[in-house]
Amino acid sequence: MSRQAFVALVTCFNEDETVNYQATRAQVRRQVEAGNNIMCAGTNGDFTALTFEEKVRLTEEVVDEVGGRVRVIVNAGMPATFETIKLAREFDRIGIDGIAVITPFFIACTQDGLVRHFSTVADAVQTPVYLYDIPARTQNHIEPQTARTLARHGNIAGIKDSGGAKETLGAYLQVSKEVDGFQVYSGPDHLVLWALQNGAAGCISGLGNAMPHVLAGILSAFNSGNVAEAERQQAIFAAFRTDLYALGFAPAMVKRALYLQDASVGASRQPALLPNDEQDAQVANLLRQYGML
Repeated sequence: MSRQAFVALVTCFNEDETVNYQATRAQVRRQVEAGNNIMCAGTNGDFTALTFEEKVRLTEEVVDEVGGRVRVIVNAGMPATFETIKLAREFDRIGIDGIAVITPFFIACTQDGLVRHFSTVADAVQTPVYLYDIPARTQNHIEPQTARTLARHGNIAGIKDSGGAKETLGAYLQVSKEVDGFQVYSGPDHLVLWALQNGAAGCISGLGNAMPHVLAGILSAFNSGNVAEAERQQAIFAAFRTDLYALGFAPAMVKRALYLQDASVGASRQPALLPNDEQDAQVANLLRQYGML
């Protein structure tokens, strides 16, 4: 099976904080040309700052720009099951390859509550659903046993693990070995190759916004059996991640690194962190070190 890379695509904004759909389309083209698939309206896409209507239009624009050349997954997750279903049905209508559903945030959920939430969403749509676990941001965590239960739902196709721990990722990978057709996508950029070597279907990367060709290179080398090249590309990817994230909040740093390469992506909506001049200088120096500026 050929493993696949998705980029958790940034959403581009104008100076007045309206969505810049044309600039977002340009980022789609950049990723497609590099060989990466697209996930939009995720953490790196500022999904919590987007309105319902903007998410729907964003999906329409991305799908149109992709034109069937790569796969598209869109995050529909919201705190309430009701709104998640409303949004997921809109994505179902548009026609995408997968609907990611981040765990509810702000509302504390039991594991039984998570099973009900994800099962109800998956029952409501035709498009395959992917669980999305990022407990550091949502405060709700999909336990491996809960993933095992949900994996047996006929319309739940896999999980994106953004927890960052090998132990949890390994437990999800074990579920994928037990339940046929359940796919695991790694979120942490330092674990891309490790996840692939341990049975992951691919990765969904935020850092790939800034380094699309390195991300694609890891997957290409792995799929062709060139382990040494995959390790070389992963080492570059992991080193850049360490250096960049040392400067500030990860999604904000990825967006700023991309902004300094292409100002059309804009800043994020407030109250997202805005880098200062000193931080911009540090990011620019880092980009030059890696031959990206």
